[in-house]
Amino acid sequence: MTDRMISRFRLYGFLKNQQYYEPFILLAFLQLGLSFTLIGLLIGFRELLINLFEIPSGAIADLFGRRKALLFSFACYIVSFAIMGTAVFMNNAASPSPFLFSVLLLAMGFYALGDAFRSGTHKALIFTHLRIHGLTDQRTKVYGFTRSWSKIGSALSVVLACLFVFYSDNFIWIFYFSIIPYLLNMINVGTYPKSLDGDGRLENPGNREIVSHLIASCKIALANPDFRGLIIESMSFEGFFKATKDYLQPILKIAALPLAALLFADFQLGDTQKSVILIGPIYVLIYLGSAVASRQSHVLASLAGDDEKAAKVIWFIFFGMFVSLVPAFYFNVFWLMISSLILMHLLQNVWRPIFISRIDAHGDEAKGATLLSIQSQAQSLATMIIAPVLGFCIDTARGIEGAGEFWPIAVLGALIGLVFILPWSQHEFAR
Repeated sequence: MTDRMISRFRLYGFLKNQQYYEPFILLAFLQLGLSFTLIGLLIGFRELLINLFEIPSGAIADLFGRRKALLFSFACYIVSFAIMGTAVFMNNAASPSPFLFSVLLLAMGFYALGDAFRSGTHKALIFTHLRIHGLTDQRTKVYGFTRSWSKIGSALSVVLACLFVFYSDNFIWIFYFSIIPYLLNMINVGTYPKSLDGDGRLENPGNREIVSHLIASCKIALANPDFRGLIIESMSFEGFFKATKDYLQPILKIAALPLAALLFADFQLGDTQKSVILIGPIYVLIYLGSAVASRQSHVLASLAGDDEKAAKVIWFIFFGMFVSLVPAFYFNVFWLMISSLILMHLLQNVWRPIFISRIDAHGDEAKGATLLSIQSQAQSLATMIIAPVLGFCIDTARGIEGAGEFWPIAVLGALIGLVFILPWSQHEFAR
C-alpha cells in the first residue's frame, strides 16, 4: 500500500468527494420551491442523459485516453456547479418558474456529461495499474482502500459544507465552493503517467473505431450470462440506492428542527441553520463509517469464501433491514428511519468494492472503461425510472392521514431485496 500511484489514486478520490452540495442537494431543490415529484423528474432527466452518454464515453475513454476523459469530466462538473449556483438569484417566487427549472435541467445536463465520462474510467485506470504491477489478486483490497479515502474526503467536505451553510444561511452557495477541489483534481489527474491510458488507446481513433470498440464491448457484456446477471444486480442495488439516499436530508431536517429549538432556544437561528445541527454530525458519521466499511469489504469476502457469496450475504441484510422497517417509515419513527438510511450507506460501501471486483473478473483489459460504463448505464436507467416514480409516491403519501410520507422507500427496498434472496439467483434471471 506504499505505492506512489495508489497515493495519487487516494488523492483523486479525496478531492473528487469534496462535494459540498452532497448533504444538502435535496434541501437546495426544496429551497428553490421544487416538489418531490419535480425533484424526481430532475434526477430522472440527469440519469437519462447519463444513459445516452455512458457507453460512448467509456469507448472514447478507452480509445482516446482515460486521463483526457477525466479532465473533460471535471470541466463539465465545474460548469454544472457554476450554473447551479446562479439558481439562487432566480428564486423569487414560492413556486419554481419554467425558466428556473430549465436552468436546473441545463446544470443537470452538464453534471450528467461529467458523470458519464468519469464513471468507470478511473476504476479502469486503477485496474490497469494493478495489472502492470501484477497485483490483480488485490483488486477488492486496493479499490476498497482507495475508496475509503474518498469517504474520508466526504467526511471533511461535510464539516466544510456545514460551515458554509451555517454562515451563509443558504443551501445554494455551496455549489460555488465545490468548484475549487475539482480544479485541483484536474492538476492531479493531468500528471498521471500515460501508461495508465490502457492497451486499447489509439493515437487518432475515428468514428469507425469507436463504434467497432463499442459493439465488441456490448457483445462481451451480452454474451456472458454472469455479466448480464451483474448488470441486473447493479440496476437493483445501486439504482435504488441512488434514487433514495438523499431522502435522508429532509428526514434529518424534520428531526433537527425540534432538537435545535430545544438546544439553542436562546439563539435566533433560521430553519436552514437549524438543519445543520443534525445533518452535519450524521453525514460525518456516514462518511467515516463508509471509509471503514469500504476498506474492510475484503474481510467480508474472505469470511464468506469469495466475492459472490459475500454479495449474497449483503442481499440478505438488505432485505431484512427494509422489511422490518416498513412500520417505522409508516409511523414516522425518526430514529429508526435515520438509522436505517445510515446503515444503507454503510452497506453500499461494503457492497461496492466487492461488486466492482466481480465486474472486473468478467471483463477485458482493453475494454475496461467501456464495460464498467455499460454497468453504470444500466444502473442509471434504473435510477431514471425509480426516482420520479418514488417522488410521486412520496408526494401522494403526504395526503394519507396518520401516515408518514416516506414509507414507499421501505416498501420498495423490501420488494427489491426479496427478489435477490429467493432460491434462484440474479444470474439465472440473465440466462
